[in-house]
Amino acid sequence: MNLRPLYETLQQRRRPEDIADLLLPLLQDRLTPTQLATLRRAASHSVRQGVWQYTSLLDTFRTPVGATQQVQQSAVLFGVPFPPTQRYDSADEVAAFLHQINPLIGKQYQANNYRTDRLDQAARTAAGLDLSKRRYNKLFRSVRHLEQKLQRLLQEWRKLELEQVAKHGLIHDLPYEVFARDLDSAAFIAYYTARCNLRSEFTLDGQQRPYDDVADMLFQRCAGAAPSTVACWLGAAAQPASPTANWWAMAHVYPAPHVLAQLAGEQQGQLLGRWTTFLQEAATYLRDVWARNTFARQTMIVKRGDDSSTWNAAAGAWNKARDNWINLLYALGMEFVLEELCFGKALRLMAADVAAWHRSAGQGLDPNTQVWAALPLPWEVFAGTATCTRAQVAAACQQAGLDPEKSGWLAPRPHGVVKFRPTPELVHGVRIANPYLAAILKRHRYFSGKAARPLRPEQNERNTPPG
Repeated sequence: MNLRPLYETLQQRRRPEDIADLLLPLLQDRLTPTQLATLRRAASHSVRQGVWQYTSLLDTFRTPVGATQQVQQSAVLFGVPFPPTQRYDSADEVAAFLHQINPLIGKQYQANNYRTDRLDQAARTAAGLDLSKRRYNKLFRSVRHLEQKLQRLLQEWRKLELEQVAKHGLIHDLPYEVFARDLDSAAFIAYYTARCNLRSEFTLDGQQRPYDDVADMLFQRCAGAAPSTVACWLGAAAQPASPTANWWAMAHVYPAPHVLAQLAGEQQGQLLGRWTTFLQEAATYLRDVWARNTFARQTMIVKRGDDSSTWNAAAGAWNKARDNWINLLYALGMEFVLEELCFGKALRLMAADVAAWHRSAGQGLDPNTQVWAALPLPWEVFAGTATCTRAQVAAACQQAGLDPEKSGWLAPRPHGVVKFRPTPELVHGVRIANPYLAAILKRHRYFSGKAARPLRPEQNERNTPPG
């Protein structure tokens, strides 16, 4: 069975309803009437079956802008071939082009200082370069600008990876051959990944939890004789699970204790190693972002000049990695590590208008903020310049009125099963009832925090999405 279309959604940001619609023809002959009704209830809200048959939400993550234009300009200046179909979206492609043109002016990669790295007339002659000073400087500037673009591209791709990990863990790196081993497992992975990828809403009620009744139905088909998810969280004894379930693949997006328990010790250790390495890289990234900004640590409310998008992407990825790292420690019986080494969470920045909304509703700051402010910074603990133990975290949680186990600071985070809810049309987190109106408001920058462009009748007619 060809599961490529389903697999490709792991790299996208499709709505769960649309994934359910993709699953219907694959599973309809395998589901019980009750299971089929559950899946059809979600699929009925898909774009194909929906009333509007249109959504303003992009079905991909934000993609970094490539260097096609800059490479093309440099290729013309240097007189080297430029394939018209090549897009140069990846950093590797841009780096390969730079390694091709740098030697043409006797330049080393990343040697971009105008004072020390440019060749004078004598050095150009010695290098066999028959170029005037003006011509050489023009080529040098072109390469310098392209290398700067490469650095920005590397940063944007890294930020995209952090955003993906923050949403759905490691699933976007799973090979197709592993994903396609079991249909029921692949169905759960695709749907649950889409649920994890839901965009954040501007709300006081908290964000949607990814594990809904549709995901639970799909998971129970994989679990076989295993107890329900809720029963597992309540400590039910493990039972034999389906021998065909692809637990290894599912652990990349849903590393719950009852999933990790089905893995071999070697597989658990491999995941622990991957998440530990990721934590190390994320700690360095967080440290650098923190150093470039002046965040208000006691409140974590955004102020003018804060790079909140970069910080929140990194903090979200750190917290996802930390949760999974703790889950694996418990799965391996290694929770004793937390007695001496217990990284804290990294709090995301909150928009000032959301904070004001919370205050107007009689709510204070998230108590997790108080715990975050009381503990050493995560990268300091990882580097060994500060100490953070289980006892310190437990004391900070108790001071803030949080249960250190149930709040996810010291133990695997429990969850239940929420009811399926159709994905709302959002414009910068604000729910809009009509997807066509949402598209227009988004195009005119409403709710973006920037100066909105006025809506004029002639613009509305021109900008209305196709029916």
